[in-house]
Amino acid sequence: MTRTIRSLALLAVVATFAAACNINGTPAPASGAPSTAPSAGSSAATGNCPTKQPPPLAAGEKRLVTISTAKGEIGITIEADLSPIAAGNFVALAECGYYDGVGFHRIATLEDGTPFVIQGGDPTGDGTGGPGYTIKAEFNDVPHKRGVVSMARAQDPNSAGSQFFIVVKDSNFLDRQYTAFGRVVRGMEVADKIVNDPRDPRDNPKERTEITVRVVE
Repeated sequence: MTRTIRSLALLAVVATFAAACNINGTPAPASGAPSTAPSAGSSAATGNCPTKQPPPLAAGEKRLVTISTAKGEIGITIEADLSPIAAGNFVALAECGYYDGVGFHRIATLEDGTPFVIQGGDPTGDGTGGPGYTIKAEFNDVPHKRGVVSMARAQDPNSAGSQFFIVVKDSNFLDRQYTAFGRVVRGMEVADKIVNDPRDPRDNPKERTEITVRVVE
């Protein structure tokens, strides 16, 4: 139980990701857990997208968000009671169209090659991008079971921006290390299709699955 996995924060980087910080867990992944570059990165968003941490989602509020792909649609419930800052941030970015045309750029695998998350939300597509700001961490007690949606980050706990990941295999070694803010309520079969896409040695999908995100209620 002392083996480690590389931080989800550095999932999408290349050299930086290879040298990423570790988080405790078992087993160790071949290419790390979901992560972003150490900086907030640059933003491809325009218009009314936020330029700093948006207001948190009000207590008790939930939003149903759809992620549409060529492989099908994923429905996610965003819950303020899990993490109001991350929930408000994701909803604000979805509402302004920030995620449209962005893709799932990384498939993280365990040491034995088993994929356990798909990661997206980076406008640059290489793991170094973000909205131009970061948000405060809200680590909680939500277990990272299949279907949980959580924020990717770099070594700094408060370095999450726009990149997120969907857990496709129970990954308790991520618990209390990343901010869970939602759950997949339908369409996990779509996530399974994405996670099984052919990928290169760095766990980047050979063909990126682009997304369109909408807040439907």
